[in-house]
Amino acid sequence: MTECLFCRIVSGEIPAEVVATSEHALAFRDINPTAPTHVLVIPTRHVVDIPTLAGAPAELADLVALGARVAAQEGLDDGYRLVANTGRAGGQVVFHAHLHVIGGRRMGWPPG
Repeated sequence: MTECLFCRIVSGEIPAEVVATSEHALAFRDINPTAPTHVLVIPTRHVVDIPTLAGAPAELADLVALGARVAAQEGLDDGYRLVANTGRAGGQVVFHAHLHVIGGRRMGWPPG
């Protein structure tokens, strides 16, 4: 998927500030953060969205585990959000599955 922004980040074609990696995932800082900590966690293979990734439980678990590791690494001991936007109406902009690790400030409710 050479036209996929996140695939191009995985391949190194587009630079990103990588903060952590795992067997199946890559975590990097969002270029348009919505909080003091805003990291994207993506599978290293192209998968359109999180529901599609549900068919690969080891990869999905690795994605969530890397998100938790990033939160701990970033010192988000008071709490954080793991957000997965799915589909256009759900706010998904890049159609490569990803989680947002968002923290470092108090989160409001309800979101968006």
